[in-house]
Amino acid sequence: MTGSRHPTAQVGRDDQPPPPHLEVLRSALLPTVEFLGRRRADLIDTSLIEDYVALNWLEWHGGSLRLTVTGRNVCAQLVHRSK
Repeated sequence: MTGSRHPTAQVGRDDQPPPPHLEVLRSALLPTVEFLGRRRADLIDTSLIEDYVALNWLEWHGGSLRLTVTGRNVCAQLVHRSK
């Protein structure tokens, strides 16, 4: 069996799409925070919410979304970078 791979080497590779590019998420974070501040989370794309929660930038709290400490730090970096 030359050239064959161990069967477990492929587990999970085709099951999940690759995560969105981190820069896309960063560029959408400040508008997302603005929507949250206006209590308009309904305007945020569901896939963005899922990715932000997975990255620990947003968290669910009592049925609503809020920015985590990590998310606040990323926002601060984005604001600093834009100056």
